Amino acid sequence: MADEQAILGRLKKAVEDGDDEAASGAANDAVAAGMDAQRAILEGLVPGMAELGRQYEAEECYVPELMVGAEALYAGLGILQPLVSLSAEESRGKGVVVIGAVQGDVHDIGKNLVKMMLEVAGFDVHDLGRDVDMEKFLEESQRLDADLLCLSALMTTTMMAIKDFLPTFNTELPRTKILVGGAPLSQHLADEWGADGYGENAMEAARVAQRLLGLTV
Repeated sequence: MADEQAILGRLKKAVEDGDDEAASGAANDAVAAGMDAQRAILEGLVPGMAELGRQYEAEECYVPELMVGAEALYAGLGILQPLVSLSAEESRGKGVVVIGAVQGDVHDIGKNLVKMMLEVAGFDVHDLGRDVDMEKFLEESQRLDADLLCLSALMTTTMMAIKDFLPTFNTELPRTKILVGGAPLSQHLADEWGADGYGENAMEAARVAQRLLGLTV
């Protein structure tokens, strides 16, 4: 158990340091030690990325650190994710996700973190990028028969597009759950506007996504 805790600590630190070689090494050691791959991801790699996200929001680190951290995350994922064994129920429950930053919003760091967390959780994620026209969200969600639509807004001016289009999404996408997030948003606004869920941060968004699609009790 002590060795496993040490490996989890190494995985976390490798992501925080943006050291892809260290992430790969720790991931290989996790496999050699017989650790559960999903545990290594969720308790090692993911907390490292979440810590970088916290530092970014607190202006303690910047975009370059996030990018190299993401590279380390994916280096570890490349080794561990193929070994994640899903039960039949979990395999059936994985969903299709459409995600993007809404029109007028060019800030996508938070959206990118959510995307990574959703991919780690096993979702089929389709990222439309930033400054996405609201009609594009609708078209792609219909084309893909999306289970979940994730809308990110980082400015008070752009978040109003979510409020304005949510009635359309709810009408035109009756089976698609709507998850919103971003600095100016809140659970209160999500409830008031008619969204199905709100993610305060990337890890919470992934948890809410799984709850909305019935993957957790």
